[in-house]
Amino acid sequence: MNTAQADRLAAREHLRQYGWIARRSEAFHHLPPPALTHWLGEQAEGTRGDDCAAPPLSGAGWTLLPLQGQGLGAGTAGGVDARWLDAADPEQRAQLFAGLPGPGEGEAAPFAWAHRTLCRQGLRVHVAARPGHEGELVCLALRHQPHGPVEAPLLVLQLDPGVRVLLLETHERSSVGCRHAITQNLHAHIELAPGARLEHLRVIQPGAEDQLAHHIHARLASGAHYAQALVGQASAYHLQRNSIEQAGADSQARHAALLLAADGAQLDHQVYSRMEQGHTRSEVESLVLARGRARVVSNAHTRIAPGADEASLRQRLSGVPLAGQPRLILRPHLEILHDNVQAAHGATWGALPEDALFYASQRGLSEAHARALVIDGMARALLERGLPDSPLLAQWLDSGALATAIGQVQQVDERAA
Repeated sequence: MNTAQADRLAAREHLRQYGWIARRSEAFHHLPPPALTHWLGEQAEGTRGDDCAAPPLSGAGWTLLPLQGQGLGAGTAGGVDARWLDAADPEQRAQLFAGLPGPGEGEAAPFAWAHRTLCRQGLRVHVAARPGHEGELVCLALRHQPHGPVEAPLLVLQLDPGVRVLLLETHERSSVGCRHAITQNLHAHIELAPGARLEHLRVIQPGAEDQLAHHIHARLASGAHYAQALVGQASAYHLQRNSIEQAGADSQARHAALLLAADGAQLDHQVYSRMEQGHTRSEVESLVLARGRARVVSNAHTRIAPGADEASLRQRLSGVPLAGQPRLILRPHLEILHDNVQAAHGATWGALPEDALFYASQRGLSEAHARALVIDGMARALLERGLPDSPLLAQWLDSGALATAIGQVQQVDERAA
């Protein structure tokens, strides 16, 4: 038995001994995940077909390309070292998981143990400053396509000191790829060295019957800046869990999530921030747009450690039911263990602002188009606060992708125009 197989069997044995996520788990109380058998592929036997048989490293999985476009600069791929690794090979598996923390024993640890049992391929990306080109802007596009009905992809992204990166990460179902439902347990580990900066735009558009769990682990050294804007669509089960550790002083983390849920879909959004040092700053904001019988949870938990002098944090969670009776649960939470800090949080749930609708209708717009205009404005403002003055976000917004994503849950009646 090789070491790769031994690692997978040890993880499976750990799950057998300690079990899956408890029904009374605080983090997953409102939206429990599907049973462990789904994430291990034990209920997918016989579902694999020719339409979803792409082996790892054959074009499915991760694709990394330079990101081109107006305002993104010329240095789009300098200093980038990318390695696609096969987790079934002992030597490559050791390289893939090198330096990563173990699954641990926290509330979400069973997802990490399940990932170790099923992970077959991953991508490690290291971005270094090129001699003579320090401070250049590196612009990358990262796309993931499923390669099987049940999978556990891995991404490791490391930025050297002072490096600046714009990253567009997309997860979309290809019309020529897997045509049946998939189960995906994805883990991404992001390491920012002192002074590194990452602007991260994530667009997650699963199929209606897909079951997804994305775990983003980010660790920030002194003076590092991490800003993430997330556009996530709900599915049969969709978890977006972000764990952000601000381990260095003067680090800044910003997270803005636009959560879209159609009738009957589910989405669980979690952000756990840990402010360990002084002069750190954290901002978490979400906007839920849902209709019908959708179920969405937005959970923000920030901990300010003892000694984190002059730390500053803000949480703002909002939900808007577009139609029907969606179930929206907004859970801001602060754990403050130091006195000299600034902290604010809040949650609002309700209809679209009447004054904005009235102003739009006064311009001769129909009620449906007035609602569409207000919703688009709220979504844009949220994302722009997450990635302020970002050429990456501006290019994505100009492409019309936001209107397309919102349109899938908004149900504008064009005949009312």
